[in-house]
Amino acid sequence: MSVTQQYLLDTYRAAQQGGPTPPAPGRNDWQAVREVREYGRFRAVMEERPAHGRLRAALARLARGGRLSGGSVARSPRPLP
Repeated sequence: MSVTQQYLLDTYRAAQQGGPTPPAPGRNDWQAVREVREYGRFRAVMEERPAHGRLRAALARLARGGRLSGGSVARSPRPLP
């Protein structure tokens, strides 16, 4: 059953039972994306990691020829300033 068919069936059932109609498919997609992004930021703060700039930093590492994940490659720690 496709999403559209399920939506039409749910709308029909709501009309028969006198209940509210469900939201159309795709109507709240951007809201869900925002909530997932905010949850990721929340988890980063709770784990004491930077909440902003993680994607940009990962892309910069990738552009420099690095890897996106830490992997099993041992890296020497940077000296403290």
